[in-house]
Amino acid sequence: MAKNGKIAVIGSSNTDLVVNTPHFPAPGETILGRQFLMNPGGKGANQAVAAARLGGRVAFIGKTGNDYFGRETRKNLAKEGIELAGLTTDSDTPSGIAQITVNEQGENTIVVAPGANMNLQPDDLDRASDIIEEASILLIQLEIPLKTVFHAAKKGFKSGKIVILNPAPAAELPAELFPNLTLITPNVHEAGQLSGETVNDRLSALKSAKILRKKGGKNILITMGEKGALLYTSRSAQIIPAPEVQPVDTTAAGDCLNGALSAALARGENLSDAVRFAVKAASLSVMRPGAQNSLPYLSEVDISKTNQT
Repeated sequence: MAKNGKIAVIGSSNTDLVVNTPHFPAPGETILGRQFLMNPGGKGANQAVAAARLGGRVAFIGKTGNDYFGRETRKNLAKEGIELAGLTTDSDTPSGIAQITVNEQGENTIVVAPGANMNLQPDDLDRASDIIEEASILLIQLEIPLKTVFHAAKKGFKSGKIVILNPAPAAELPAELFPNLTLITPNVHEAGQLSGETVNDRLSALKSAKILRKKGGKNILITMGEKGALLYTSRSAQIIPAPEVQPVDTTAAGDCLNGALSAALARGENLSDAVRFAVKAASLSVMRPGAQNSLPYLSEVDISKTNQT
């Protein structure tokens, strides 16, 4: 869709503080955890790294604090070859962090303290207009202020970009946002909140997708974990199956999928093929612990594709 295009990821960067536990604690319960890890994360940064590792040319627009976590974030993203002219520093607010608990089944619970991420303002995007103009694809999430998300989507739509919104974490969205989106990529929980339709199987996912399309969404991709993903467009509805894997940690699976999807679209793949590539990449990510540490490289996904043909 955007041959040799550039991807501008507009979003959050966090440091993930991860504890592995036998099970999630109940309210008021204290349990002994196992391994502790401190990893780079944040939905925006995760998606930027995923896109870069999977062959995309990526610029990141975000905000960190002037602290250890912020400096490490900049260092880690630069190491991935991501352009950082749009990553600014807020001297008055700490960088974002996420507390993540992972149980023995590889499921996770996450609490985010967004810090400087919530100070990324529309004016910051205007100052990064050159970066946005150079991009063919804008990839946005909801760990930054909603007014900034809306401003980014409008800027992208007016200038003919492919605008992808990963509506995570789940939140109410203004009706006027949807027509500015080329593609919206909720998981089952987010799709349920946005549509009012509980999503637990393919039929309910299709009902939810139809509701989101009536709201103005052009293309809907509902991710369903091990059940794959539903892609709903003006032309068709199709289920993209997920490979069978044994999950270790699902922390960044959705971020991997969105980054992979953007990378595939940027190199000119059609939407259906891009989703297939993204689902395969995400299935590899859940087989490893961590957020950015789990994100695969292009060669790994290519090998996976070859082995499945």
